[in-house]
Amino acid sequence: MITRPLELSSRLRPAPRTFDWLFYVNGGLIVLFFSLFGSQFVLAPGLGITFQLPTMPGALAGAAITTHRISVVRSDLIFATGEGAINTKQLRGWLEREAKKTKQASLLVLIGAGVPAADFTDIASAAHAAGFVHVQMGAQDPTTPSVGGR
Repeated sequence: MITRPLELSSRLRPAPRTFDWLFYVNGGLIVLFFSLFGSQFVLAPGLGITFQLPTMPGALAGAAITTHRISVVRSDLIFATGEGAINTKQLRGWLEREAKKTKQASLLVLIGAGVPAADFTDIASAAHAAGFVHVQMGAQDPTTPSVGGR
């Protein structure tokens, strides 16, 4: 009696014999939403909220369709499509593998506004050496309204 003064275990409801049907509905909806709206970037780390492209006049006029895309948040943090977060040494291997897969490969480099331009030239020279035909830096035109996130 001293160890269990309130006898709470005797007042508890017995555990159900089977799962409630609502459990299966909730589980099914979770799977459905992750399969419909999920992508490789939903559960993986992505670009931060403070990531912004640089603005350049005439950026839309020089836009071209590319086959591959990378995002450079900092000098040592690069997000490659299908690879996740990599550094500059791993980027060279990724560029060589992807250039061999695609004929006339072109690369879009999304660089944050705070990243030095020398990093773009290093990436562009590595991409050309790997076999990419065209390397383009992503930018926003200052005259177009930006599509805001949060």
